[in-house]
Amino acid sequence: MAGVDRGPVAQSPLSTLDRYLLREWTKVFLLAALGFPFLVMVIDLTDKLSTYLGRGIPKTRLAYSYVFFLPETISLVLPVAVLFAVVFTVGALGRHSELVAAKASGISFHRVVRPLLVASLAAALLDLGLTELAPVTSARRAELLGEKTVRQVASRFNPFVYRADSGWVYSIRSLELRSNGAEMRDVILERGGTGEDYPTIVVAAQRAAYDTTPAKRGWTLNKGALRYLVGPGRETTFVFDTLRATALRETPADLLAEPKAPDEMRYAELGRYVDALSRSGSDTKKLQVERALKLSVPFACIIIALFGAPLAISTPRSGTAWGVAVCLATTFVDLLMFQLSKAVGAGGALPPGFAAWVPNVIFGAAGVWLWRKART
Repeated sequence: MAGVDRGPVAQSPLSTLDRYLLREWTKVFLLAALGFPFLVMVIDLTDKLSTYLGRGIPKTRLAYSYVFFLPETISLVLPVAVLFAVVFTVGALGRHSELVAAKASGISFHRVVRPLLVASLAAALLDLGLTELAPVTSARRAELLGEKTVRQVASRFNPFVYRADSGWVYSIRSLELRSNGAEMRDVILERGGTGEDYPTIVVAAQRAAYDTTPAKRGWTLNKGALRYLVGPGRETTFVFDTLRATALRETPADLLAEPKAPDEMRYAELGRYVDALSRSGSDTKKLQVERALKLSVPFACIIIALFGAPLAISTPRSGTAWGVAVCLATTFVDLLMFQLSKAVGAGGALPPGFAAWVPNVIFGAAGVWLWRKART
């Protein structure tokens, strides 16, 4: 009977060795990424249970609050989980002679650990997403535990300042919601400039009304003056009865919202907050470091994998104790360096953005040196 030509057989882009490594890496990674947060939650619950119950928090709400505790906790331990996964996966290859067999068949060490680096990159992207989600979930957990009260404010009668985007700063004496919109009193809008092409603008009005009609939605200023400050002694002033304030884009709810703490802000929000503080002359070095860490800490997943893979085969016959010791020592040094970088960046000894990346630069350089030394 004649054979039937079935055409070329599709081959998997992953070899058997790649699938084995990824399976072993995933086991250790998930165990560490979920086990460490569970341990942290048990410690937190044991330490603060009496405090939570003393506030009259129901047990169901208390248990529910720990769901919102996970993103922040997992985002902090993901670099450690990647380190454990890489060290134990590569270390097992060395102890059980799989690495020697792979080299004998013509597969280099660099090729063996390539899928682990790709998996570490995926972990870094996951960590980046969790870092962006953590401020929201942490704020929600604080509300459930009674540590933060959500206040619905309908008016503000004490003078306040609001720093908006594009360099605008609003000074408002009072703001009150109405049935058909909102009203502000003694409003001053100011945007700092640099000269004729971008002058300083100051708008002062006795009253501002917010119209909720879809076709006219926005703020209208009444009885005020618009000043363009071009330079020393050079000023142009216009007096108006009504003025449509296109620069004032914020809604009454935005202006009445309770300000967020910096640790409750996402990366973009914190950037706008830092820019606003910088324009007002405040020292923002510490916040700039915190913002840069939102990127550098997730990126550490890749750096730590690059560093841990060749370190795991430095003593191929060592057992589990050696792997645990390497991971704990590396984690301790890494955390210490990140804390030092925060202090150095906040103090101004190094540029804040660069200071947040110094630990990654050092561990990355050490990882490249170990890779060059590793037998391929």
